[in-house]
Amino acid sequence: MDEQRSSVALHADGSSHSRERVSAAIVVIGDEILSGRTKDQNIGVIADHLTELGIDLREVRIVPDVESAIVSAINALRAQATYVFTTGGIGPTHDDITADAVAKAFGVDIGVNEQARALMKAYYDDRKLVLTEARLRMARIPVGAKLILNEVSAAPGFMMDNVIVMAGVPSIMRVMLRDVTRHLKRGARTQSRVIEVLHPESEIAELLRRHAGEHPDVSMGSYPKTTADGRWTAELVLRSPDEVRLAEVADALNAKLTKGGFSIGRPLKER
Repeated sequence: MDEQRSSVALHADGSSHSRERVSAAIVVIGDEILSGRTKDQNIGVIADHLTELGIDLREVRIVPDVESAIVSAINALRAQATYVFTTGGIGPTHDDITADAVAKAFGVDIGVNEQARALMKAYYDDRKLVLTEARLRMARIPVGAKLILNEVSAAPGFMMDNVIVMAGVPSIMRVMLRDVTRHLKRGARTQSRVIEVLHPESEIAELLRRHAGEHPDVSMGSYPKTTADGRWTAELVLRSPDEVRLAEVADALNAKLTKGGFSIGRPLKER
């Protein structure tokens, strides 16, 4: 018990910080995303937020408004990741089937949640609008789920075990993401170091490959860039939750590049 206590620290907002790696996946739901009619604006926002919390985003899937596809994606990912975030498909229309799919994935019933009904009734009463049957569909929540509050339009999201179900509308998704954060474990935040090399990737690829092979505990990636005059350069990004180890490996790479005669642009920096 003492070991367990020492590995987790509570934050003021009620969330916890674990020394263990905490992972996540995203399921984006909607035919409109797959058709290109709607451009996703949520993946990057969620990814940035998770990075701040020390949660590693491992995978993103985009699935159609088909119950079997949603159930399959949720069941596969919730077994692999600490958390699965879904966006889309919890509105008032017939094709909003995410809540039903989540209930099916967990094998539980679904019905109108009385807390959700009360929140929505207050919202519509304030605006002198009627809580119609279509609107009430948004209060249907799988049995056993916790509500995620929605300050924009009242209709809540929910959290079922490790699956977090949020709206697809970006402004609503953001407030739901903020609300659910209090329920999330936090991991060791991944740190980054960037080395700008004033050469094309092809010229430093072999050196980088060898260095990555020698230090598999530090993630390394290369990203091509072009200068204003059209020359190709590369940004080498090293990432690790261990800041001391990251600095050692980045410094070693920087030294190898310099020794190899490669020109370095901006100084080594954190990003």
